[in-house]
Amino acid sequence: MSDNLPPLREVIARHGLGALKGLGQNFLLDLNLTGRIARAAGSLADHEVIEVGPGPGGLTRALLAEGAKRVVAIERDKRCLPALEEIAAAYPGRLTIVEGDALETDMAALVKGPARVVANLPYNIATPLLVGWLQTEPWPGWFDSLTLMFQKEVAERIVAAPGGKAYGRLGVLAQWRTRPRMLFDIDRRAFTPPPSITSTVVELIPRAEPLAPADPRAMEVVVAAAFGQRRKMLRSSLRSLTGDAAALLDAAGIDGTRRAEELSVEEFCALARAYKSRG
Repeated sequence: MSDNLPPLREVIARHGLGALKGLGQNFLLDLNLTGRIARAAGSLADHEVIEVGPGPGGLTRALLAEGAKRVVAIERDKRCLPALEEIAAAYPGRLTIVEGDALETDMAALVKGPARVVANLPYNIATPLLVGWLQTEPWPGWFDSLTLMFQKEVAERIVAAPGGKAYGRLGVLAQWRTRPRMLFDIDRRAFTPPPSITSTVVELIPRAEPLAPADPRAMEVVVAAAFGQRRKMLRSSLRSLTGDAAALLDAAGIDGTRRAEELSVEEFCALARAYKSRG
């Protein structure tokens, strides 16, 4: 690396950056791995990149070294800002640091044109962040790819096919609007401190058109209700939505004795359209 920046462990020690469990922090210090993640997002030369939870900046460095046009790093932990400022100084004009909560940040306003999101997401906000991105309107939105690190269990849910235990709300919403695939695992020992689980990098490429038409809010509500009681038949689990679940299912052309995990993404879209049409 030609940026003349000090080793990450030295940066962490100098700034007192012990990872905070309450912020879901697990720092990835292996520059070979951070470089691999950055390269997994494809050519970055013509792209602005959003990074959530950069911490001391291991992945940030890799994104810049791999040629990202500009990186916008959103960091909630004030302790990490001086370390990020050092990286900004090494890459003049190419790193923008935004202090704040990613869940409350208007990311579309921070970039111009289709951007790429590349992040080792803090575990405690990874799922709500992804769901928020998947509900972006209009679609396709302000990003043209998501390259994200999740707990492996979450990654498996994102790509799961109907019929299995891993298939649920997250898989339906992800597969409806994107083409997700698991890229590679990262061993827990690569992190400081090591989490209790393996992590997996996932790529999600937005579909030009969703698998089937549906209102995003209606889709979220229907899918959440169906999987909220996944062991029950749909005619029971959907009662939380409407007093007449049978009529809703009839309108969607779906047998009410089926369970949520048996429905395809397209069938959930049909349910969402029926729910939306009932007002």
